[in-house]
Amino acid sequence: MLAEGKIASQARNDRLFISNFLLRSFRMTYQPNPARYDSMEYRRSGRSGLQLPAISVGLWQNFGEVNALAGCRDILRTAFDAGVTHFDLANNYGPPPGAAEETFGRLYKSDFKPYRDELIISTKAGYGMWPGPYGDGGSRKYLVASLDQSLRRMGLDYVDIYYHHRPDPATPIEESMAALDQLVRQGKALYVGLSSYSPEETRQACAVLRELGTPCLIHQPKYSLLVRDVEEGLLDTLAEEGVGCIAFSSLAQGVLTDKYLQGVPPDSRAARNLGNGAIDESQLNPANIEKARKLNELAQQRGQSMAQFALAWVLKDPRMTSVIIGASKPQQVLDAVGCLKNYQFSTDELAQIDAILN
Repeated sequence: MLAEGKIASQARNDRLFISNFLLRSFRMTYQPNPARYDSMEYRRSGRSGLQLPAISVGLWQNFGEVNALAGCRDILRTAFDAGVTHFDLANNYGPPPGAAEETFGRLYKSDFKPYRDELIISTKAGYGMWPGPYGDGGSRKYLVASLDQSLRRMGLDYVDIYYHHRPDPATPIEESMAALDQLVRQGKALYVGLSSYSPEETRQACAVLRELGTPCLIHQPKYSLLVRDVEEGLLDTLAEEGVGCIAFSSLAQGVLTDKYLQGVPPDSRAARNLGNGAIDESQLNPANIEKARKLNELAQQRGQSMAQFALAWVLKDPRMTSVIIGASKPQQVLDAVGCLKNYQFSTDELAQIDAILN
C-alpha cells in the first residue's frame, strides 16, 4: 500500500508539473490578432509585385542593449497585431551597432518565427561596422560579409530587402550593385534597395541592377515636413524608374509630435544623448519648435495628433509606398496607424502648411 501511495503521489506531482508547464507555455506563446489585416492599408512598391504596409516599424533606436526586451516585444507585437508586417533594420542600429538585430533575433525566435511568411524584414549596410578597410562603404567584400553577419544576428536564412545604406564615392556603383545582385542569386535576399542616393546616383544604380536582372525594389530617403529634398527630383526619378519609396524620420525624431512642444522630457531621446544619429537637445532649435506648434494647431483642427498629421502629409503622395516610424511605446504605434483614417489634404490646408514652413 505504501508503494502504491508513493506511485499515486508521484503521478499527481507529474500531472501538476505538466499542467503548470503547459500553462506557462500557453501564457508565453504569442497569438497574433486574427483581424490584423482588416484595417491596414498595403501599397505596391513601384512596379514590383510586393506590397508593404503604409506604416512600417523601424528599429533604428529603442532596440539596443539599453532597452528592456519586454518593452521591445510589446512594440513589435502591437505593430504586427495592427497589420504592420514590415520591420526595418540595419547592421549598425543599436546602440551599440548590431544590437538591434540581436534584439530582433531573440524576439523573432520567441514570437514571430511561425509567421515568417507574413513578414517583410529588411536590413542595410553602408556605414562603419567593424575595424579595418572592409567594415565600411560599398565594396563587394563589405556588403556580402555584412549581410552574413546580419543573418546570424537575426537568426534568419534570408532577408526580404537588403539595402545599400548610402552611396560610396570610393567604390564604383557597378561593384556595389553587383554585390546586391549576387546576394539575391544566393538566396540571402529577395529584393534590393537603396538609401540616401541622389536622383542621378539612383538612375545609375537602377540601370546597373536592371541589366543584371535584379531590379531595384525601393529607395529609403529622409522625408518629412521639415526635410523635403526628395521633392527636388528624387520622387520623379523613382516614379520613372518604377521604384517604390519608403521614408524615414518623417516625425523628425519626435520634433513633429507634441513631445517637445513644452520642453525636453527627461526620458526622451533628445535628453538621453544616445548617439548613433539620435536627436539631441542641440537640434531642438526654436524655429522648428515654433513651426511644430503651428502645425499642431492645424492637426487639432483635422482631429489628428501631431504625429498623425505629419505621417499623413507624407502618405498623401501616391508615390510613397510606406513611412517608417520609430516607437518607444506600443501606443505610439497605434497612434501612427491612426493617420490612415485621413491622409487627404485640401488645397487650403496645403497652402497653410507651406506658409508655416516657409
